[in-house]
Amino acid sequence: LDCKVKGVDFWAVNTDAQALGRSKAKGAKVLNIGSTVTRGLGAGGDPDVGRLAAEESKRDIAKVIEGCDLCFVTSGMGGGTGTGAASVVAEVAKEAGALTIGIVTRPFAFEGPRRMRQAMAGIERLKEHVDTVIVLSNDRLLDIIPDDTPINRAFEAADDILRQGVVGISDIIIKPGLVNVDFADVRSVMSNAGTALMGIGMGSGKGGAEEAANHAIESPLLDASIDEAKGVVFNISGGGDLSLSDVDRAAKLIYNSIDEDANVIFGALIDESLGDDISITVLATGFPATDDPAMGESRSYEKEKEEEPIPPPPVVMKEKEVKRRPDIPDFLKGLKRGK
Repeated sequence: LDCKVKGVDFWAVNTDAQALGRSKAKGAKVLNIGSTVTRGLGAGGDPDVGRLAAEESKRDIAKVIEGCDLCFVTSGMGGGTGTGAASVVAEVAKEAGALTIGIVTRPFAFEGPRRMRQAMAGIERLKEHVDTVIVLSNDRLLDIIPDDTPINRAFEAADDILRQGVVGISDIIIKPGLVNVDFADVRSVMSNAGTALMGIGMGSGKGGAEEAANHAIESPLLDASIDEAKGVVFNISGGGDLSLSDVDRAAKLIYNSIDEDANVIFGALIDESLGDDISITVLATGFPATDDPAMGESRSYEKEKEEEPIPPPPVVMKEKEVKRRPDIPDFLKGLKRGK
């Protein structure tokens, strides 16, 4: 909302009426869900309450999505409303025939293990109802933002990553460019594609296209390599000096980094505000089912827990037991051995 992304209708869906007031002030259309379940007071960090609230307001959600061709479901996972309601919203959107793309974030580690567990469970439910889900780890942001970044700016950076995911896809479709891509092209790559990875790269000056492409495919935001991707959408944006040869060099570099039979859709846009800078957003899809990059971090966490050595049980020192001879009957006590 702050960046005024064009060509997209924004709807803020929440159980917290007060939070919706702030979204409305920024120009979003708002939908308060679960008025009976929550009375507008929020979900209290409980995903089950968020899900029930969305179930209660399914008809209202369907009215919002009516006539929509492409629906982005964005949320920070781990809390109550987003974690519980996102899958319900996605289910309604997909049933309505919209290409449904989830773009969500996993919480920072400092938000605690309970919130992380809730987030991962919510992502699993969301995957069942979207065409493609892009999962971004907030902790990955720690690799790209300065150490002294205030906490409010860190959360804003996480929100901006969600924005770039939306813009990276929507701009390809909406804005005319050097290389035009239509909605059917994007649908061919992202329909029922499962988990996707997103990388963002910037470059400038001579060789800026290759620099941006390298940064995008090796982005700290990526939880895994894109070399097994069967489908790729990438968008390159530059100033007035952006040339077709720039696009060609960037495309070749990306092609060399993915499966040779991958379906690649790309767009090239002119954005005068970028000046000498070149920006590339890469979305990779179609990974093998056994290699889900969205769950990589969670699985490695579980693996670490499994591999953690189990401490041996405490050793209880017992007093040395003295073997006692059995009681000897009186009539044998006077006998000597051998007699």
